[in-house]
Amino acid sequence: MNKSKHTFFCPEIKLGVLNEDESGHASRVLRLQISDVITIVDGKGGKFESQITSISKKQVGFQILNEEQVDDPELSLHIAIAPTKSNDRFNFFLEKCTELSLKEISPIQCSNSERKIFKRDKSEKTLVSALKQSGNLYLPQLNELQGFKNFVSSDFGSSKKFIAHCEEDSIKHEFKDLIENVDENIIILIGPEGDFTTEEINLAKDNGFLPVSLGKSRLRTETAGIVACHTAYLRY
Repeated sequence: MNKSKHTFFCPEIKLGVLNEDESGHASRVLRLQISDVITIVDGKGGKFESQITSISKKQVGFQILNEEQVDDPELSLHIAIAPTKSNDRFNFFLEKCTELSLKEISPIQCSNSERKIFKRDKSEKTLVSALKQSGNLYLPQLNELQGFKNFVSSDFGSSKKFIAHCEEDSIKHEFKDLIENVDENIIILIGPEGDFTTEEINLAKDNGFLPVSLGKSRLRTETAGIVACHTAYLRY
């Protein structure tokens, strides 16, 4: 039996079929055949070595040969970020943070946001592609776009909350120092290219978000998101 050379995404593994997009890729692009072995990930920690049992342009059926379940990462990092005007730059952030095992992403609409519309479906495809490529087994949760005020006033339980901004702030510390011994869930706000407004920063602080710096350089939005993710998961 041939070893698996290709990875596919199937969140409902019990159905025993790939969705139309994944099936089309398997049948039309890769030209796989019945009895070929593939790897399937469900985005929930599951990895399944499987064999194709039926194949058409719209539906590929499979049976599971072996399975592996990986525990959820200890750290739960939630990044709330203003989508960039450039889709490519935001997709780069999504791709790299999936590779780094980010838990959750919330696109937020800020006063200085350059992008007013967020197409979640297209961004989810970027996440799935990065998941399959990276070998990670957990797909980040991607939420719908929401307003800054609504987000910061939400109840996040015992999560540790931070806002990364570029203004002078007497109580701002390095993000890496403040999370060194944090075991709770972490939420960090990343602003648009024009940064958060003073009003937004004050509103976040009033809602328990601690101001932090991600370093000496003034980072682009997508870079700041990746740095925050790497900084948090570097401890593990």
